[in-house]
Amino acid sequence: MRIEDALDRFLLQLEADGRSAHSIRQYRRHVHQFAAWAAQGATVAEVECVRHENLARFLAAPEALVRPDGRPKQPTSVNSLRSSLRGFFQYLHRAGLVKTDPSRMIRRALCGEPPPRTLSEEDQEALLATLAQATGAAAERDHALFLLLLRTGIRISSALAVEVGDVDLGRGEIMLRRCKAGQVQRIFLPPDVKENLAKSLDGRDSGWLFQGRGGRPITARHAQRRLSYWLAKSGGKPISPHGLRHSFAMGFYRRSRDLPLVQKALGHRSIASTMRYARALDDDLRAAMASA
Repeated sequence: MRIEDALDRFLLQLEADGRSAHSIRQYRRHVHQFAAWAAQGATVAEVECVRHENLARFLAAPEALVRPDGRPKQPTSVNSLRSSLRGFFQYLHRAGLVKTDPSRMIRRALCGEPPPRTLSEEDQEALLATLAQATGAAAERDHALFLLLLRTGIRISSALAVEVGDVDLGRGEIMLRRCKAGQVQRIFLPPDVKENLAKSLDGRDSGWLFQGRGGRPITARHAQRRLSYWLAKSGGKPISPHGLRHSFAMGFYRRSRDLPLVQKALGHRSIASTMRYARALDDDLRAAMASA
């Protein structure tokens, strides 16, 4: 079976397993990279012919280690590539499509996780102040969206899937029906978010909460463009909508010092995912002590 055909089966299984669209795109991109490398060198075209030596040569090649701009990839990015290939070939082995798992020799490199990219509190306040002064329906929508992300830490995909009927202003809650791993999550709204949403809804009782033209929900790509626009106007550094989630988590942990509480607020299934915020603050403390 051709690698590309096997990839189609793998991606279908990931979708059936409820994996996120982001994860599926990453697996597709990484396996495509290996398939393109294998085809270019006429190394292997069929998954049955892939050996652990082929994977080792690929993972040591520039195609795996160097970015398109010629700069070396971060160790964490190469580890993601290794994990994707392991997941792909482990699936093929379990599904009986290959007799042995050629990825069994792949090991993730030991490396420190980079600190999460966040907005400083000053940049957050400048962003929100700029949005509060802007006029127009799109600006009001953007204000409501980015305030919600900063104050609750929900993912952009979850926010853009919210419908008006999912919002209960009386109880100060939103029901998130599209979360990672197919979970449903209830979040509580701080007073300023609740007040802002009441103004944003303006009597609407149906439809998408954050909608664009024709009443359709805006896309994550459009939300990124809008965030970049407002950050440029407010003088803040560029960051992704997911960076607003990191900003919430870092601020919440800094105030509470309660990892399980942060874990619950973020909807993490494992506290290991939440530990990165504690490590980041420890790094800040170490740097401050070193310069004292």
